[in-house]
Amino acid sequence: MTKDHSTKLPISKPFYIGIYEVTQKQWEDVMGQNPSYHKGDNNPVDSVSWNDVQEFIKKLNAREEHSRYRLPTEAEWEYAARGGTKTRYFWGNEQSKLIEHAWVVANAKETTHPVGTKKPNAFGIYDTSGNVREWVHDWYDRDYYSKSAKIDPKGAASGYGRAYRGGSKDGAEFPTRSSYRWRETPDTKVQNLGFRLVMEVED
Repeated sequence: MTKDHSTKLPISKPFYIGIYEVTQKQWEDVMGQNPSYHKGDNNPVDSVSWNDVQEFIKKLNAREEHSRYRLPTEAEWEYAARGGTKTRYFWGNEQSKLIEHAWVVANAKETTHPVGTKKPNAFGIYDTSGNVREWVHDWYDRDYYSKSAKIDPKGAASGYGRAYRGGSKDGAEFPTRSSYRWRETPDTKVQNLGFRLVMEVED
């Protein structure tokens, strides 16, 4: 995991975030089975619902005897994904460089790939623009950030579906941007949607 902390973006508190999406091997080690459609120990786990992820987190926290693991908030995810940038992508505005940094529709051949095999962002974080989309903690509210707190926004209290962020193996230009956000119902399981974890910093 890498530790992210910034006062220039709307995150004031430090947190650790996985440099990789959670893999199928990691999921199976905790849950005892692998639900993924695209098999591969080091590929990101897919076909897991938001509700499934909560059960994974519960079991992982219990195994390590703390409660520090969770999904990132949207704001945390975007801060980490941008890697200190304010451009369309974490490497700049050039769509032509997408396949250097992400597994997307142009190069993925309709399957996921081992995590960390494309170029990372400046924080050393991989695959935010491709491979699988990523569940985050928040309920989805299209207008939330126009009315939220400007520092450390925690996400809407309710909404239609849970938010996800990032691009996927099926993504093209727009859904791979650092700002892209959308939603699914918490019980949705699809073969291009996974997650990465945050671990809270001890006081």
